[in-house]
Amino acid sequence: MKIGVPKEIKDLEFRVGLTPAGVEALTARSHQVFIETNAGLGSGFSDEEYIEAGAKIVATPQEVYAQEMVIKVKEPLPSEYPLLHPHLILFAYLHLAADRQLTEALIKSGATCIAYETVQLDNGQLPLLVPMSIIAGRLSVQFGAHYLTKQQGGSGVLLGGIPGVRSGHVVVLGGGVVGTEAARMAIGLGARVTILDINLTRLSELESLFGSRVQLLYSNASNISEVVISADLVIGAVLITGKRAPTLVNRELVRQMRSHSVIVDVAVDQGGCIETVCPTSHTQPIYEEEGVLHYGVPNMPGAVPWTATQALVNATLPYALALADLGLDALKYDHALAKGVNIQNGKIVYPAVAELFLGC
Repeated sequence: MKIGVPKEIKDLEFRVGLTPAGVEALTARSHQVFIETNAGLGSGFSDEEYIEAGAKIVATPQEVYAQEMVIKVKEPLPSEYPLLHPHLILFAYLHLAADRQLTEALIKSGATCIAYETVQLDNGQLPLLVPMSIIAGRLSVQFGAHYLTKQQGGSGVLLGGIPGVRSGHVVVLGGGVVGTEAARMAIGLGARVTILDINLTRLSELESLFGSRVQLLYSNASNISEVVISADLVIGAVLITGKRAPTLVNRELVRQMRSHSVIVDVAVDQGGCIETVCPTSHTQPIYEEEGVLHYGVPNMPGAVPWTATQALVNATLPYALALADLGLDALKYDHALAKGVNIQNGKIVYPAVAELFLGC
């Protein structure tokens, strides 16, 4: 199979769809890989390294998208829509529930579009989302702590406090992978941490993991209101696979938060779970709304591309190899990969996305 890997064009997105090691695994099976020049530089990989692994370097995205499969990190942007075609397999993060324009463009293209975030094992695990969720969860607290500093417009709270001065309060909405990693980082900094989730079994698991170091609450409107008002940092970590995130914190509640506290909504790529959060970018990551700083960068792991690219390709490569070896026949043999198909033959085939856009 002929496989293209473009240079990512989302704002300050330095990850890349394949590492040289990934290229070597594909070329060892006689597949051809076409890498757009300098696509890997942001992750620390030179064109020369890709050439040594067996890739061909091409000058333009048009040459990349002319292949049979494109492996990339983030969803295509409008300038890339015309490059999509009916004979293409697109393998990337898509997050269609929050983007009607992209969804319509992918339908129009006729391409088979497989979303990393909906590839799902029988046990419910999302193997291609987990590594980026771990990174985003950890970064959410790092960024939150940074923007709490007075020089960044925050309230001036040190999350870990010091003896004689209370530590900061971090509220985590959602106890999945993102929420767990956010809590782990916040605990490590010495913050007071509250996690809310609607899954009682998950709350029990978190108790076994963190013990008395966190406060664990059932996620309902009353509990959310009580803890958000007292929070210095709120982390949105809600995920419903393939669906738009529910709004858990409305504008009125944000208005009652501590002045110049910080919200980091990791769920923003699925629409966000906090009403006042809008997507931002690495270039302009924050804005102030209702006296609270909001961080809504949807591609947070792009800030640490050396780590994130390798972690992502470790997870995606087995599926990429299956698609390269078997083409779309791979979907017949791998049910997890088949669940990743969101759009095919000009139709939405992933139920949650179809329900949102088609009402069925």
